[in-house]
Amino acid sequence: MSKAEPAVTTPRSPQRPIRIGVVGVGNMGQHHTRVLSLLKGVQLVGISDVNVERGLDTASKYRVRFFESYQDLLPHVDAVCIAVPTRLHHQVGMDCLSAGVHVLVEKPIAASITEAESLVNTAAESNCILQVGHIERFNPAFQELSKVLATEELLALEAHRMSPYANRANDVSVVLDLMIHDIDLLLELANSSVVKVTASGSRASDSGYLDYVTATLGFANGIVATLTASKVTHRKIRSIAAHCKNSLTEADFLNNEILIHRQTTANCMTDYGQVLYRQDGLIEKVYTSNIEPLHAELEHFVNCVRGGEQPSVGGEQALKALRLASAIEKMALDGQAWHQEDWPLGQPLNQNVMAFNG
Repeated sequence: MSKAEPAVTTPRSPQRPIRIGVVGVGNMGQHHTRVLSLLKGVQLVGISDVNVERGLDTASKYRVRFFESYQDLLPHVDAVCIAVPTRLHHQVGMDCLSAGVHVLVEKPIAASITEAESLVNTAAESNCILQVGHIERFNPAFQELSKVLATEELLALEAHRMSPYANRANDVSVVLDLMIHDIDLLLELANSSVVKVTASGSRASDSGYLDYVTATLGFANGIVATLTASKVTHRKIRSIAAHCKNSLTEADFLNNEILIHRQTTANCMTDYGQVLYRQDGLIEKVYTSNIEPLHAELEHFVNCVRGGEQPSVGGEQALKALRLASAIEKMALDGQAWHQEDWPLGQPLNQNVMAFNG
């Protein structure tokens, strides 16, 4: 069982920039490097990558040091952003935390429940920040969606996260690559324990991993949620629909747009009682900010390192999402459905899916 994360961190002097490095400058690591180079109060010290040519090019572009070994980077930084393949999250994260370096690691937190628990425990023991890159928490559309739903009676949630096939993140299934984003978001929105899970999926490539998965969650408070994630859909989709008692709210994360549909009936009539038109519904558009989610996420990380706050998605939250993702992945592979009564009494399903990661 994982230990609690540290309640406080040692505040740093606001006068001294936070020294940060990036480990892994592939697709996501390039974006981390770009944003960190622009953040106030941050000194981008250096980057590390196993691909020496790519690492040197990136270091030259941002005028920072290149470290062929990430261990050599650690004595020079207060914190790191880890954007290496998922299978390496545990080893790199453990080395950084053990060296007293604060960590932001890309999602999923690790390749297994055991590895994730190890990272959470080590962060607590080292009194280090462990933030996990569930970047959609910082999407302006999700931020506004959360505010809208705070005043609604939520009945059901529906998430779609679909992409054309790409030669990236092929070391994990679509559940751990894409669906885990929405798992984290729906757990946050439902704010209740999961008592039922069903899932199914299919493969469209020879990678050995699932490429298309759909799952249904039942929550203790009665909310039902469906999630679909795909690496083989010929259009990019990122959306959540919230079905409420008095409205339907749709959030489009790609276009940063929120629409609220409400049912209403009104007739416009002439003096002679003739109906000119009938209004059967009302659509409200919610305007959101244009801040880049990664910028907001990294700014939040820097504030946490300074000692001002705890991560909105720390190790414990990411571990909870990984446990549920592991359950969904297992069920999609074997086609079985699991219910709360299948578990030992008093132990919620979303705490027991550790057993699925064999």
